[in-house]
Amino acid sequence: QVQLVESGGGLVQAGGSLRLSCAASGRTFNYAMGWFRQAPGKAREFVAAISWSGGTTYYRNSVKGRFTISRENAKNTVYLQMNSLKSEDTAVYYCAAVQGRAGTIFEKGRDGVEYWGKGTLVTVSS
Repeated sequence: QVQLVESGGGLVQAGGSLRLSCAASGRTFNYAMGWFRQAPGKAREFVAAISWSGGTTYYRNSVKGRFTISRENAKNTVYLQMNSLKSEDTAVYYCAAVQGRAGTIFEKGRDGVEYWGKGTLVTVSS
């Protein structure tokens, strides 16, 4: 079992920055991690994923160059640094985990995720 707890959400003006954190506990060795988001009335969508080693990352096109996913395995924590935020980034952001390849999250989306956090709300005001 893996437990995931997100933090760092909040209200920010367009153009601003936020850093989300996801603290993992349980049997986390060799788990790839990712972030998804869900805006009101929309489906949950993939945002970014990172391999266990941190050497492989994936991003959805609309956040490339603005968001950076990283991890500190010694702290069992994954981060999502979000810069140049736009109103369309407003959503609840969910941490996700799957044993094995980060590509599983990228390729399969929600269907590739084994564990979910409860989410943290990010609101970007224009």
